[in-house]
Amino acid sequence: MTQTVSLPLWAFVLILLFAVVTFASHFLFPSVRWFFRKRAERVIAKLNTRLQRPIEPFKLARRYDMIQRLIYDPEITQAIVDYAAEENVPENVAFEKARSYAREIVPSFSATAYFSIGTRLAEWLSTSLYRIRLGTFDREALSKLDPNATVIFVMNHRSNMDYVLVTYLAARAGALSYAVGEWARVWPLSAIIRAMGAYFIRRRSRGALYRRVLARYVQMATAGGVSQAVFPEGRLSVTGATAEPKLGLLNYIVSDFGPDSRDVIFVPVALNYDRVLEDRFLVKADKTGVRRFRPPLWQVVSVTLAHLWARVTRRFKKFGTAAVSFGTPLDLSAFLGGRQGDLTDEVAAELMSRIRDVIPVLSVPLVSYVLLAEGPISRDDLVARVADIKEDLVARGVPVPRRGAQTVVNDAIKDLMARNLLTESAQGISVKAEEQDLVAYYARSIAHHFDAGAAEISAAAE
Repeated sequence: MTQTVSLPLWAFVLILLFAVVTFASHFLFPSVRWFFRKRAERVIAKLNTRLQRPIEPFKLARRYDMIQRLIYDPEITQAIVDYAAEENVPENVAFEKARSYAREIVPSFSATAYFSIGTRLAEWLSTSLYRIRLGTFDREALSKLDPNATVIFVMNHRSNMDYVLVTYLAARAGALSYAVGEWARVWPLSAIIRAMGAYFIRRRSRGALYRRVLARYVQMATAGGVSQAVFPEGRLSVTGATAEPKLGLLNYIVSDFGPDSRDVIFVPVALNYDRVLEDRFLVKADKTGVRRFRPPLWQVVSVTLAHLWARVTRRFKKFGTAAVSFGTPLDLSAFLGGRQGDLTDEVAAELMSRIRDVIPVLSVPLVSYVLLAEGPISRDDLVARVADIKEDLVARGVPVPRRGAQTVVNDAIKDLMARNLLTESAQGISVKAEEQDLVAYYARSIAHHFDAGAAEISAAAE
């Protein structure tokens, strides 16, 4: 027992490392986890005192526990059995595939990351790039929403800034869980997005097993009261107009709703911008039919450096106004009224209608619409036409710029001229022939507010 044993140095180092890891895993790591867990609980308790809708326990569950709960759900178990039979693979292989889907989908929400970093960054980005304006906003109606219901914000999709803008504006209401596409599944962006409570979805997946795993996660989150933000259009609008809704996520929610379910309240949210950062890429995607547009790295770097230099030299002017309107909430139980069957189509159509009704009319879209609809026009006639349109829209309850018609026209022309989209001659102001598509992109965002507006814009852009 007291004899000396000689070991190679590498073996001694290896044994020492195993000892250190064992000590840490049994004594140090649990203590550290306990410390951070208690600290996180204190942060969440403090946050819940000032949030309109406290963070639900479902959102705070450990990611590992949530993954286990999801893959052992009876419906997922049956889906695994069905997949194994259809693909003629062992059930343990199908189980591991389902587990990989669950790991891909389930987020790892961090209240500290969301409220200390995410919302502050969202506020800075939003207010530094745009003038933020609220359009239609019935504060009283929104404050009276059932506190026990699951609130789902349903939005039109104009820009990737939508995520940032709504996160900033909804920061006092609670933490939103977004459905994010595959574009964000790159490190380290994916880890940050998961910490913000977002979950990833595959837009092109047609696999029944994947869809079942995704559906059950959405249904469990909804039943758990998690506030969510959903884009029914699925992708960014490449035409500028609101697109027909895709029913995937909405169907998961509506099909799982029953008499004994937690109530679900959809809040329509409409967004619009004087300047969409990705506008030229979106117009190009519409013309070519290729949606997987990726700008060259050198172009991204050059634009970013130019923007930073403009900020440093204080020459940067904001990209106009970004406006958000909140429509009339849709209480799912009241809307269904006890009817049976799949009513997702009706729910989606009603939500998109409520979104369109409150899409804000801004300076650039409004002037773009008039220029394309009426051709070359003098400044005075343009001001008069904008004034008439504003008066009509106000009477119908559509959110419009609060500034006078003269200011609206001057600001819009200044922005459009700075981008070299317009030309002014003896005949008046008109859109440059080569820029018709881009100007039409902005005009279409509000064309539905006018009779035959979309048809007029399409004809003018051709």
